[in-house]
Amino acid sequence: MPVPSAHEFHWQSLACLSSARVYHSLADVGGQLYSAGGCDASGQPCSTLELYSPEVDRWLSLPSMPSSRAGAGVAVLGKQLLLVGGMGKEQRPLKAVEVYYTDEGKWRKRCSLREACMGVSVTVKDGRALAVGGMGPDLLPRSVFQQYDLRKDVWALLPPMPTPRYDTSICLLGTKLYVAGGRQCKRLVKAFEVFDMETRSWSSLPSLLCKRSYSGVIWDSAGRFCWLGGLRQGGLHQSSKFTKNVNIFDTNQGVWLKSEDTVPLKTKRADFAAAIVRGRMIVAGGLGHQPSVLDSVEAFHPEKRKWERLSPMQTPRCSASSIVMRDRLLVAGGVNQVPSAAHEILYVKEEEIL
Repeated sequence: MPVPSAHEFHWQSLACLSSARVYHSLADVGGQLYSAGGCDASGQPCSTLELYSPEVDRWLSLPSMPSSRAGAGVAVLGKQLLLVGGMGKEQRPLKAVEVYYTDEGKWRKRCSLREACMGVSVTVKDGRALAVGGMGPDLLPRSVFQQYDLRKDVWALLPPMPTPRYDTSICLLGTKLYVAGGRQCKRLVKAFEVFDMETRSWSSLPSLLCKRSYSGVIWDSAGRFCWLGGLRQGGLHQSSKFTKNVNIFDTNQGVWLKSEDTVPLKTKRADFAAAIVRGRMIVAGGLGHQPSVLDSVEAFHPEKRKWERLSPMQTPRCSASSIVMRDRLLVAGGVNQVPSAAHEILYVKEEEIL
């Protein structure tokens, strides 16, 4: 199927969240969009759970989470929505694990983490949640790797990561779990490691090419890790700088592509939404050298090998939560000087939205 041209992409504003927020968790459960928790306009974590209804274009309020939290790890296990750790009141890590049963409309507290953790990265394999790393109550990074069985309601420890960290980028490809980057307190981590489910062992991969934060991360269908833009950490007596660099790691070959084989973004940016829509890498919004947040959007054309400008977002912002559903990018909340309640969708014009 040919990729769409730039003019075929279209943004549309949908119903706003019930309140402005940031660091909320979005999840697709059975084709339905849920938003859980986040920080409100006063910076406090909230317990809000909402379901977006495209039929009436509004967010429906659902039973609140037992624990207020922001930045929680989220996993979908069948019809259940699992929330793991995150930041609670007084900006402290949480150990609470809770599950929302969508068919019953009820929350249940489940087996807690062994210790409170925020910045946990979560994915799912064979109906079980895998949780990687995190920051503990002492604000130090963890190397813990654990697996949750919903049916038995139990956490089992797996071999720990070689490099302790939190806020990592993870991707499960077949029987291998890739873990890239992350943080250790104020230090950025360049470590890139992979866990083999069959041998139950960790291996080190060639490290990330530089230290930069707030990058866009995309794992494409060819098994490539695409690391886009971000804020490059300055050296001694040097300030950090926004970048438009694009680095790509090919997991099949186990190497980073050469710089001449990648194409930089048009605009230097960090803290933006990034996704693949209809075969095209998309970057939207974020922060740049400008004093205000960005509304600009770019899409990479694989045949032309260049980034093209798309129509801008209707609400400029950074730190937005985003998710791809049915080949459409949904961007909700975020920050534009203050937290935003905006909710927009990027889709191809020939299609009906949602």
